[in-house]
Formats: sequence, C-alpha cells, structure tokens
Amino acid sequence: MIRQNSNDVRLFVETKKEDFFGTSKYLNLPDLQFYNWCNQQYRVNRGVYNTIDQWFYEYGIINVHSRRIQILAFLDFVKEEMLEEQPKYVRFGHGGLSKRLNEFTNDNGLRNVIPLKKSR
Repeated sequence: MIRQNSNDVRLFVETKKEDFFGTSKYLNLPDLQFYNWCNQQYRVNRGVYNTIDQWFYEYGIINVHSRRIQILAFLDFVKEEMLEEQPKYVRFGHGGLSKRLNEFTNDNGLRNVIPLKKSR
C-alpha cells in the first residue's frame, strides 16, 4: 500500500522564506550531506534531526523534498532561542522537541510553516 502525502495539501500561511527554502540547493543533497549542513547551520545532532524527520513523516509529509522544507522551516522557527547559549548541540529537554513541533504546526504556529503545493 502506497501512502499519500496527506498533509502536503494542507493550506498553510505564506511566509517570506518560501522562496529561500523552495529553491535551496541544499534540499537535493544526499541525506548525510543534508544532515551535515543542518548540523552546521542549526547545531542539531543526528538524533534530533532524525526525530524531527520522523515526526514530519508521521504527520503525513511523505515526500522527502517537502519534508526537508518543513525541517528547515522548523529549525528556523526555533533557531533564535537555540543559538542564544551557543551549545555544541541543540537541546530541547524532556518532551521539549515534541512540544515545539506541536507549537510549530498548531494554529498559533501556522505562520511559520512553509506552504506546500499539491503533489501530482
């Protein structure tokens, strides 16, 4: 059974960063190189990156390109507070990552989600 991108077509509010993420050359990197780039930009360790990726997959964003756009939008959403202390890696605390992901996708956080076009 093939799973559809159930949340790819969800209506999201546009942001000024849509063009940056939509045309980013980094979205097409192999997985390890994309992770390494995210690590350099956002100081996210592999476990946190994988958890974010899995969360968006389970949320219904199956397409890798679309999911990477959401990963970058999420990391940008939490970037300012993540980089204040300049730790080696980002830490969310117990349950903090899920809480932030839910904030990012709920009605209060929709302004941060990158709009996705319907896949054909």
